[in-house]
Amino acid sequence: MTEELEQQPLGVDEDIPADLPHHDLLDLFNELSFKEKFQKMMYGLGQPKDTGAYKWAKLQLIRMASPVSAVVVPCIFMLLLFAFAGMSRTAPREVEVRIMEPEPVEELEEIEDIEEPIEPPEPIEMEFSPDTPIDNTLPPMPNVDFSPQPADFDTVAIVKSPVVMRGVFGSRSPGQRGQALAAYGGSGITEAAVLRALRWLKKNQLPDGSWPQVKPAITGMALLAFLAHGETPSSEEFGETVEKAMKLLVEKQRDNGRFIGSDGHEYALPIATYALCEAYGLTKVPMLKYAAEKATAVIVKGQNATGSFNYNCKPGGSDRNDISYGGWCMQALKAAKMADLDVEGLDAACKRSIDGCKWHAAKGSTGGFAYSSPGTGPLTGVGVLCMQLLGAGKQPEAIAGLRYLENVTCRWETPYGKRPIYYWYYITQAKFHAGGATWDAWNNHFALEMVRQQIVEKNAIMGPDGEMKDIGHWVSPGDSEKYGNAYNTALCALQLQVYYRYLPTYKTPTDIEEQDFAQDDGDIKIEVDI
Repeated sequence: MTEELEQQPLGVDEDIPADLPHHDLLDLFNELSFKEKFQKMMYGLGQPKDTGAYKWAKLQLIRMASPVSAVVVPCIFMLLLFAFAGMSRTAPREVEVRIMEPEPVEELEEIEDIEEPIEPPEPIEMEFSPDTPIDNTLPPMPNVDFSPQPADFDTVAIVKSPVVMRGVFGSRSPGQRGQALAAYGGSGITEAAVLRALRWLKKNQLPDGSWPQVKPAITGMALLAFLAHGETPSSEEFGETVEKAMKLLVEKQRDNGRFIGSDGHEYALPIATYALCEAYGLTKVPMLKYAAEKATAVIVKGQNATGSFNYNCKPGGSDRNDISYGGWCMQALKAAKMADLDVEGLDAACKRSIDGCKWHAAKGSTGGFAYSSPGTGPLTGVGVLCMQLLGAGKQPEAIAGLRYLENVTCRWETPYGKRPIYYWYYITQAKFHAGGATWDAWNNHFALEMVRQQIVEKNAIMGPDGEMKDIGHWVSPGDSEKYGNAYNTALCALQLQVYYRYLPTYKTPTDIEEQDFAQDDGDIKIEVDI
């Protein structure tokens, strides 16, 4: 028995063909070559199912097929998927197509870059007198707020409610006012003089809301000074003053649009109209709109065929052309346009006003504008400013007028003409709207001269903080400028507010005007005369 076991190899069937390699039990732990494994597997598959050779061959077949299936089956699946997708793409089908007209899209207004607002400068109180030497360098502006945010009033009565200043009035808010002062050469010194002037006007306002002399005219001038500073009936310090002035102008208006208490030539008509247009533009109170539209309609109907105006704005115009009176009428028309008033013939009247200015211009290379005939004279600033505001500031007559004004100075000891404050008021605005070196040269001496010549009363009025404040006014150096200190103070204050009342016309935003009156965009401006 022992010998038989020794002669018979373990683990090998007796019926294995002689040409297949034989292995004993230990050989199963050794790795067979692929050829050997394949031969043995094929042999086992041909044996009965209950034999060990068959079972071993089946196991090897499963082991060999597994890796192949892992690769081949996904490949076959992907091929079938691509074939199905190709059949889907090539299958024809009908699709209904409808062509629709595009809906009109409202054009958006161009959005300008928004700069971070600069706070208004803190008023710098300095001692000035007529003998104080003038330093052409303004001190830097402190970045400190000093004025409360203005607000609006209601649409029926003058009731206080929040307001958002928009368009050309936006620079009158505290933050934008500081930014404009920094950009165009103002300072804390000029702002201190403005506040003293506004406080003087407040202290000297009559109980009915007016100021002495010609009530509607001077009241309009003073109101313009408060509006230029962004003050409304909701302002903490000047609200009551502004409210009373607005009410007076509305109450003094007749049904025909004119005003009770006007001067003989009715300068009060365009001046009060200008103030009402600005008041409505700043507050949007319908009561003011109704009054402003009635007054503006009188001016439109009273324009001369030349485009200029005469005293009293007679219906159907006149043969006499007056650039002093006409300047107020033209600026009132522009203010009405900027306030979006609905007045028949307003646009046409604004356009004709450009020709009205040209009618007064000097014929030739001299340059300038004359009072009631073509030529030159101290009213040149009126003609230049009106052309600028009406969009014609780059036309030859306006440019020649600026050249004519190059040598004019603002000095109390050597006043310009018989009514220097009035003339300087127009010249200051004209040079501001011209910008560049023209404005720089004027600003370098006019601003501090105005501050130096202000007559200051110390601790004369209670301020909003409960402390006493200084007030200040001006007296004209002109022989014929005898219209009262409210007139002088309003005009001088408006000059020192030129930095932020409106953008210079050369920088007027395109969204302010729906159409140009002339070659370039116009901008509102206030003017004064009596």
